[in-house]
Amino acid sequence: MIGIAIKNRDAELTVFRNRVLVGGIVILIAFGALAARMFYLQVIKRDYFHTLAEANRISVVPVVPNRGIITDRNGVVLAANYSAYTLRVTPSKVKNMDAAFDALAGIIDIQPRDRRRFKRLLEDSKNFESLPLRNRLSDEEIARFAVNRFRFPGFEISAGLFRNYPFGEVGSHAIGYINRINAADIKRIEANNLTVNYKGTDHIGTFGVERSYEAELHGTTGSEQVEIDSGGRAIRSLAKSASIAGNNLTLALDIKLQKIAEEAFGEFRGGLVAIDPSNGEILALVSKPGFDPNLFVDGIDPQNWDLLNNSPDKPLLNRALQSAYPPGSTIKPFLALAALESGKRTPAQSIRDPGYFALPNVARRWSDDKPGGHGVVDMHKSIVA
Repeated sequence: MIGIAIKNRDAELTVFRNRVLVGGIVILIAFGALAARMFYLQVIKRDYFHTLAEANRISVVPVVPNRGIITDRNGVVLAANYSAYTLRVTPSKVKNMDAAFDALAGIIDIQPRDRRRFKRLLEDSKNFESLPLRNRLSDEEIARFAVNRFRFPGFEISAGLFRNYPFGEVGSHAIGYINRINAADIKRIEANNLTVNYKGTDHIGTFGVERSYEAELHGTTGSEQVEIDSGGRAIRSLAKSASIAGNNLTLALDIKLQKIAEEAFGEFRGGLVAIDPSNGEILALVSKPGFDPNLFVDGIDPQNWDLLNNSPDKPLLNRALQSAYPPGSTIKPFLALAALESGKRTPAQSIRDPGYFALPNVARRWSDDKPGGHGVVDMHKSIVA
């Protein structure tokens, strides 16, 4: 005989009702906790997360000013700007830099020197700053990157101005050059409280007039608030504070005279300064040999730096300002003029040149360039001899 269990329907109904009640309470507690959390996030912390969301949605980018151009006394351009596109990288947004560079190499030509230069810049900069990787991109490279941009977070292409010295080596020691900002430049900028004004700036005057008049040539950096999408692409401009271009600079230098003076040196080394005696303006400043300042604009590569820095001719030495040379016969007209103005000599007065010069009561004699001397000479002959 099979036993049949008789169910207690009232007991089961009670158990079911208790379970439903407990489940409902748990659900209410869960929804209550969720509602409390939503209230905390959306009401209590609203201002904080609103600011955070705006920061993620809005990017403030620096607007780099146009650097002032440099001209000679006749308006001939000695240092100019031209526009080109640059591939820039924000290190904080790139997880694996080397892997990203390897993947990018199939789209944009990235040379080993570009990587080395970027790593040097990275050592001298803050992690969140945008740094240049490749300058002067071609239209084809820009198009290829635009198609593949989603693959490279932290990489972007932007337009910028680059320096050009149309006369190359001519006047290089006077005009100077700009170079990439390095660690020493950053310290100097921070010490002078100019960090904000150099945001987004990659170059600074390093030599010659470019360095001496950096404050006038650089200009004032502006800013722009840009709305960006989830991929980091700019959608629209929200607000903009325009930059102020640097002042143009006109030198007393005459580039035609400068070129003639440099050509007159030929292969000889030396220095020359041509001064307008009426006002003291420098018309030409020559140091031979010179160098091409365009080599420094993007950061000079090690090979060219070694050639310039280790050359026995020392092309980086400004012989017109940094070297001391015996005046030679160039001092004669000034001594003659002083003698005439003081009344100590007349143009027709003659003296005998024994081939040496001696001071009274001094045993040492300074020999002439001609053994035995030039004999009897007047003022004119002593100058031209």
